[in-house]
Amino acid sequence: MEILVILVPLALMLGGVGLVAFLWSLKSGQYDDLDGAAWRAIADDEPPQEAPAKR
Repeated sequence: MEILVILVPLALMLGGVGLVAFLWSLKSGQYDDLDGAAWRAIADDEPPQEAPAKR
């Protein structure tokens, strides 16, 4: 039972650090454009080039 004296404050502290990190990411704009990165990953940057005709 003595270990709870260490584990409970440690768990609360880690939870607080996670909450602060999440709130910081919200303020810095990490979640502003959720669809943009997905579309950029599948969008073609250049049109496909035609292969030269074989002789």
